[in-house]
Amino acid sequence: MSKFLEIINQEKPVLVDFFAEWCGPCKMMSPVLKEVKDTLGEKVSIIKIDVDKNQPLAAKYQVKGVPTLLLFKNGKQVWRQSGVVQKKDLVSIINSF
Repeated sequence: MSKFLEIINQEKPVLVDFFAEWCGPCKMMSPVLKEVKDTLGEKVSIIKIDVDKNQPLAAKYQVKGVPTLLLFKNGKQVWRQSGVVQKKDLVSIINSF
């Protein structure tokens, strides 16, 4: 948990993907997140959290369904969405912060 807090307390936006191994839509998000990272490079950090292995963290952020994406800046949650999000939408959301 403290490592997670350290990561999200960065000045640059941090996109957190709460996922599960058994989740079909979560698998669809992986290539999208890679493209977002390729497009934005060092402007963003992207981390994946397996809800089955990190239940306390998923509970803290009230993640009920997967995938759930949260965007943090300076430790504050600034955006959240459940389900698959398209690359262009993610890039524009991240760029707005």
